[in-house]
Amino acid sequence: MDARIVRTRRSLQQALFDLAREKGIDHVAVGEIAERAGVNRSTFYQHYSDKETLLADAFDLVAEEAGAQLEGIDEQSADPPRALVDFLAHIDTHADLYRRVFLEPGYGVVLARLREHIHRAVHGAAQESARKDPEVPLDVLAAGVAGSIIGVIGAWLGREPHASVDEAALWVWRVLLGPADAT
Repeated sequence: MDARIVRTRRSLQQALFDLAREKGIDHVAVGEIAERAGVNRSTFYQHYSDKETLLADAFDLVAEEAGAQLEGIDEQSADPPRALVDFLAHIDTHADLYRRVFLEPGYGVVLARLREHIHRAVHGAAQESARKDPEVPLDVLAAGVAGSIIGVIGAWLGREPHASVDEAALWVWRVLLGPADAT
């Protein structure tokens, strides 16, 4: 993709995240996003049909960047991988926005796209893993892991008081690894 297109889209995505954090996603208008990004409204519409599509693309980028860090994860480690902590730190920074997407109706498409990106990242990492289970197809494994990650993140965002990123990362990691051996 042309570097100018990438720059413009990233600028629009960052503007949306910043404005949503400042005033809530429902109170952000396309014109404000364009202005904050330093482009005009017609440029916005050359790239996105509406702010929900922009939001979905912004979440896609975050998930892709987190997925790109999955190589070399130590599946035996009791500590969550850095990629997971970084991904949750981003979510925590924009918690109000993600809370809306995860917990309120109307953002199903955005959440489905995020789940699909997590699914692809997990599928790719599972293909590289030495611990493959021949009885569980990789696509099924990836779907289960993606669903678990989405579920735990949604539960974390819905809790009050809001737990720390490190604690949430540990929750996700423990759910993925299964119950700790009590022996």
